[in-house]
Amino acid sequence: MSAFLTVTIEDIEAAARRISGRVLRTPLVTSTSLSKLCGVPVGLKLEHHQTTGSFKLRGATNAVLSLSAEARARGVIAASTGNHGRALAHAARTQGSVATICMSHLVPENKVSEIRRLGADVRIVGSSQDEAQDEVERLVAEKGLVMVPPFDDAAVVAGQGTLGLEIVEQMPDLTAVLVPLSGGGLAAGVAAAVKARKPATRVIGLTMERGAAMKASVVAGRPVLVEEYQSLADSLGGGIGLDNRLTFRMCSELLDEIILLTEAEIAAGMRHAYAEEREIVEGAGAVGMAALLAGKIKIAGGPIAVILSGRNVDMGLHLRVMNGETDPFREEAA
Repeated sequence: MSAFLTVTIEDIEAAARRISGRVLRTPLVTSTSLSKLCGVPVGLKLEHHQTTGSFKLRGATNAVLSLSAEARARGVIAASTGNHGRALAHAARTQGSVATICMSHLVPENKVSEIRRLGADVRIVGSSQDEAQDEVERLVAEKGLVMVPPFDDAAVVAGQGTLGLEIVEQMPDLTAVLVPLSGGGLAAGVAAAVKARKPATRVIGLTMERGAAMKASVVAGRPVLVEEYQSLADSLGGGIGLDNRLTFRMCSELLDEIILLTEAEIAAGMRHAYAEEREIVEGAGAVGMAALLAGKIKIAGGPIAVILSGRNVDMGLHLRVMNGETDPFREEAA
């Protein structure tokens, strides 16, 4: 594995200054229903209200702004499960650059079409994030495009970490943060920021049972490959890369716990967001609420902050879940 890198609180603070005015400072609001359930104050960080519908705009914007003018002129490229591609397409366009986004056939069409609308060159390749990444590396070699990884990149992680800074400022007495976990860019950045400001605060990663790459890697003590499946939490799919340089080590060292959720539990979280909080969130954005509803979080005092990371769900699928479906992809995963 490549030499270990890290992201410091100084990197995150610099990212906050760099992206200020280019991304939204999203609200953190109290959930009356979850606070009553848990017996402690529960705050919802409404990051799904971000301009492109997810936290990914923070990291993508910081990464693009960190590039030289010459690098931006060459064009940027990334593999994505949807939200990073949308964020990078937006960030690139605002800086006069062009993004190429490589995705697998598992990425929902609503996310693909939105990336195309933002002017990106979209490539659909294979049935996994790893295959999409292979296409990225081919195009970098052939066309000289500049890769902006979705998670394993210092500028991206620092950008995502600005969310952690905001949470600490908005809820200074918090005791735990629940953060969606996939490749680890968000979890690593948030954990680095929160632990630097509030070392005793627990940071807990939440992900789906199917294809939980970071969880499997942490258990194995090294990055490992996992099979990918369709899931309500599609944004949490994909591997972490066998040559992971950054997020595997940071998540291993900074996360206090990683909790897995079933599809039925994720569906319950989405329904709660809609029925009780009046919020539309995608499956990945609902995992924190899902974990609280399922009783999977050990409440050791409060307040607790829950990150609602994205809203970019196919509305037909959302309607099916609201109408009671708990596992729309059961047959594909069998």
